[in-house]
Amino acid sequence: MPEPTTSLAPIPEHSEKGFVRAIGLFDGTMIVVGSMIGSGIFIVSADITRQTGSAGGLLLTWMITGVLTIAAALSFGELAGMFPHAGGQYIYLREAYSPLWGFLYGWTLFLVIQSGTIAAVAVGFARYLGVLLPAVSAKSWIVEPIALGSKYAISLSVQQLVGVVMVLFLTFVNTLGVRLGKLIQNIFTSAKTLALLGLIFLGVFVAHNHAAIADNFSHLWAIRNPVSIEPGANFLRQLLPSITVASGVFGLLVAFGVAQVGSLFSSDAWNNIGFTAGELKNPKRDVALSMAFGTLIVTALYVLANIAYLCALPLAQIQNAPDDRVATAALQAIFGPAGALIMAGAIIVSTFGCNNGLILAGARVPYAMAHDGLFFKSMAKLNNKGVPATALAFQGFWIAVLILMRTRHVAATGAVTYGNLYSDLLDYVVFSVLIFYAITVAGVIVLRVRRPNTDRPYRTPLYPFLPLLYIFTASAILCVLLLYRTQTAWPGLVIVLLGVPVYLVWSKRGAASKT
Repeated sequence: MPEPTTSLAPIPEHSEKGFVRAIGLFDGTMIVVGSMIGSGIFIVSADITRQTGSAGGLLLTWMITGVLTIAAALSFGELAGMFPHAGGQYIYLREAYSPLWGFLYGWTLFLVIQSGTIAAVAVGFARYLGVLLPAVSAKSWIVEPIALGSKYAISLSVQQLVGVVMVLFLTFVNTLGVRLGKLIQNIFTSAKTLALLGLIFLGVFVAHNHAAIADNFSHLWAIRNPVSIEPGANFLRQLLPSITVASGVFGLLVAFGVAQVGSLFSSDAWNNIGFTAGELKNPKRDVALSMAFGTLIVTALYVLANIAYLCALPLAQIQNAPDDRVATAALQAIFGPAGALIMAGAIIVSTFGCNNGLILAGARVPYAMAHDGLFFKSMAKLNNKGVPATALAFQGFWIAVLILMRTRHVAATGAVTYGNLYSDLLDYVVFSVLIFYAITVAGVIVLRVRRPNTDRPYRTPLYPFLPLLYIFTASAILCVLLLYRTQTAWPGLVIVLLGVPVYLVWSKRGAASKT
């Protein structure tokens, strides 16, 4: 039986429960690009070169990430066309499997994935603002750390205050309507894209570090100074060896699997446009196209940026860049000390635009959950501007809490140091995020079997090869992380599973309210 066809004409502006459909294809692509590009591309390449040990390994890592991201985006496009509603991946998991799966994703997204990422980007914004304004310092205390038990504390530094103010400002701006939110996104994404293109141009055509170019590209696969990667738990160290990229095929797989953590995290958030489907003019078409165009653009920019690093800096300088700030080192090689100021300005613009997109999109998931009776009822309401203002406020409050909370470490000497709680939480959920992506991509196959006649205005190209490629590769990376990053993998699963009893409570409340 042939499947029905559908018109891809734009949906009327107020057709989904009060949302204002003001986001077009260009706006959607800018949300994808802007949400993906934060500060990771300027930093994580140092760690990748230490793990892969070669210039070729650096480029291959980013290419693998690009292929995976594009494969996932093209697969998600089919689900986006089938379910063009606010909530995106939460809706896809609910429809492909059950409300529990959707809730576990939404719970983890609200608790850590989206909020933790926004917190990290906000503090990154403040940190680089501190390069230009030294008063914005992590050591300038407004409220010195107050211990909350032996492992945690709460504090307020000038740096933290700037991060909180940034989040609350963008949260407020996005309560004023999606048109203003998308305008800010378009401006800052255009600016950061031009800045990244400028970095690429300078690195490739202006730096002219002939020695670096000759060394890096003439010895593209020569392995130099790779770090040793140890199994992630004591009992595994008795079964598995410490390993480097030079330790044969298994070492190669482990090194590239572990290296994907940084590049995949830097390439994440491409799915955020699906959260805002209720505000797209033509969601059945434009969610899929925005994901496809956005991931292609960012993948190309990321690979070119790493080529620029290799043109400007010898591999050893990339591996040992101070604080892993590879882009800053590249610009300093070109402009001298002024390069650090130029890079700080570019990252300030990049992180501001990144957080605007994340804040705009993130609140739509708890809104969709609340509509299903699986979150606070107040989050299911839109304000007179057609945006979920209460969900935005809840999200902003929780992000502020994450910025203020600190981890506390006491050394054997008695010295106390402080970390960021959101940083630990993000390390924990990287593993879980990849599981959710793989399960969602598998949902394309599940729904082809279970709902063969459902309207599909867009179909995944190269089906089933593309979804299976993603599922297989993601599963291999997950196995590597489970063995060699065990200490962060299992806590992420615990965070996800804590959502099960919460789901049971909310689902009972939802059922009781309907009777």
